[in-house]
Amino acid sequence: MTTTPLPITLDDVRDAAARLKGVAHRTPVLRSRTLDALVGAEVLLKCENFQRVGAFKFRGAYNAASRLAPEQLARGIAAYSSGNHAQAVALAARELGTTAVIVMPEDAPASKRAATEGYGAEIVTYDRYTGDRAAIAEALAADRGLALIPPYEHPHVMAGQGTAALELLEEAGELDALLVPVGGGGLIAGSATAVKGLRPGTRIVGVEPEAGDDTKRSLEAGRRVEIPVPRTIADGQALNIPGELTFSVNRRLVDEIALVRDDEIRAAMRFAFERLKIVVEPSGATPIAALLAGRVGPLPRRVGVIVSGGNIDTGRFAELCGGV
Repeated sequence: MTTTPLPITLDDVRDAAARLKGVAHRTPVLRSRTLDALVGAEVLLKCENFQRVGAFKFRGAYNAASRLAPEQLARGIAAYSSGNHAQAVALAARELGTTAVIVMPEDAPASKRAATEGYGAEIVTYDRYTGDRAAIAEALAADRGLALIPPYEHPHVMAGQGTAALELLEEAGELDALLVPVGGGGLIAGSATAVKGLRPGTRIVGVEPEAGDDTKRSLEAGRRVEIPVPRTIADGQALNIPGELTFSVNRRLVDEIALVRDDEIRAAMRFAFERLKIVVEPSGATPIAALLAGRVGPLPRRVGVIVSGGNIDTGRFAELCGGV
């Protein structure tokens, strides 16, 4: 009996790390005695809110874009995203001397759209509840001869995202568990590849908003399960089905999925601001929410957390956290 090879390996993540050296930030790992005491474990927070564009997405976008042939780079890049991947591709394109066209939902956070345009990208909008963003982007890329870099369904993107977990292990050493936000599944696929490749006994826990539990349902069913487009404050995790490539990794390497409610995400954002002194967007706060709300247990001694991003404007942050 043979096992189908996974689309990425530990060597792919290491190769991405070498490519990103000196281009992506090596983000800090924060500790909080207060957080440790509240959850009963030693928690190490890998703060990708300090990454370029304010989120982990730059790692995968640059790793993928930098591998394009010169003639393809000259024609430009296309992508689709609710915000963070949009900014990441736009910046990667600028760094590599080319252009980007990004398909974004009409209701994408204004700050994320403004940042994407600020990096020089062209924006094409669609209705996330009725439109197929992948189909729109694929048609646009084909029409203009652009290279399409999807937000997670790409081996180089997944490998690039895994470099955050690789750095965390290099700095923190042994981890008993790693908590990772789950949207399309690229970050956790890359993270699980890196961590399981170096520390096979580490427990990999994905965290989804309760309203968007497509990966949890899919893992339980053993196949990709589609749900209605979720309505949650965690806009970066508002997907209705896991990626095909990402799911092929996650069904083999992810140990469990924890779910958190929107009110728990708000509480985690406020905790991060008041006690950790960092700004975290809703999707980035979901692992902290899972710890604070007791959604993962029993907790082992040393727990790593990927804080995936901090892209949220002041008005939206005040709106979400003011009533906690």
